[in-house]
Amino acid sequence: MFPLILLYVALTILRPQDYLPGMENVPVLPAVLALAFVAWLISNAKNFEAPQFVILPAFLLVLMASQVVNGWTGGAMDELARFGPVVAAFFVLASACHTQRRVTVAMGVFVACAAILALHGVEQARTGTGWTGIPLSEGGRIQYVGIFNDPNDLGLLFAATLPMAVFLGRRGAGAMRPVWLGAALLLLYGTYLTNSRGALLAVLLVAGCYLWYRKGIAIAGVLGVAGLAAMKLLSSRMSELDAGEESAAGRVDAWYSGLEMFRDHPALGVGAGNFTEYHELTAHNSFVLVLAETGFIGFVLWLAFVCYGFLMMLAIVRHERAPSGDAAMEAAWTTERQIALTLLLSQCGLFVAAFFLSRSYMVVLYLIAALVAGHYLGARRRWPELRMFRLSEGGWRWVPAGAGGVFVLFVLVAVLLRTT
Repeated sequence: MFPLILLYVALTILRPQDYLPGMENVPVLPAVLALAFVAWLISNAKNFEAPQFVILPAFLLVLMASQVVNGWTGGAMDELARFGPVVAAFFVLASACHTQRRVTVAMGVFVACAAILALHGVEQARTGTGWTGIPLSEGGRIQYVGIFNDPNDLGLLFAATLPMAVFLGRRGAGAMRPVWLGAALLLLYGTYLTNSRGALLAVLLVAGCYLWYRKGIAIAGVLGVAGLAAMKLLSSRMSELDAGEESAAGRVDAWYSGLEMFRDHPALGVGAGNFTEYHELTAHNSFVLVLAETGFIGFVLWLAFVCYGFLMMLAIVRHERAPSGDAAMEAAWTTERQIALTLLLSQCGLFVAAFFLSRSYMVVLYLIAALVAGHYLGARRRWPELRMFRLSEGGWRWVPAGAGGVFVLFVLVAVLLRTT
């Protein structure tokens, strides 16, 4: 099961089926995922204790229902075919990553694949075309194939995997340390080549969160301001970071349209994938996209799914254990917290970038979420004193939390509209 789901992760990111001759019509990804899912079904590794195992199938049902209530019954089956594999991949990867070693190996796969995409971007920047045959995008920004054919998507991947590369290159990594640290530098350079403002901000926030954790909020704030100033000098698009700039203004208009869609269809939205039926541009915001297309019900479920991942990693990072006197146990706990901090930072990078992109249903988001859930379930087995998260205990709080999130989005858009 574990090798198969790792192969699925690698194929999802590297996507040889999208550019190698003769592979266009070969269902490589579905076949590998089907084998991994069958292996999961017959394995003893199944564990449904995390709330995400309930929330994600419920969100799939909402996606299907959103099509039905908007007059397209057949759309329910389309959503099942489109998002069902994402749910299956989440279940398999989360169940497979139940040990520290497996989580670390999975991180290595993510980083190695992302670094290969960054190398492709370096070749693009140098020659104008990568080995996939894909040229630089408009403005000289690097891009890849398939789900990464947008520079912003590449930047999202790089921002999410950068903390993993730094963790893998920590002291004690042995001969592989310079390899992983080199990959981290390559991911940073790849982020720069994407010239994605969302990805650059995500990297800055990841660095700021780490400094906050290590050095305190004052130092993090000062260095964060310095970092933002440096990014504005290095990136032509960062220097245009203003609500009145044409691209930013278009995003704000799209956000406003999304909120209008929610106001007209508050329960289940306008239907998954239907945003552009009501507005010429996509939402350019994963939170607004979910709210507009799946309504308040889908938004609450998606918000809960996202937030549980953060809460789980914070629970490990903040947990204080009495010293046991056992050196091996203390070393294992230190590694546990390092992994949790890494995944927490990866989520920060992922969702900051996703705030400026319409990637609510992107498979990579759910694969990283699966790593998070799998790590926490494994950590609870190793350290039973860690908190158990249950929907039956306080799950109702996500309803007012969702209402608060909607309110924040309305206020944010109102403020931005006044500055455009």
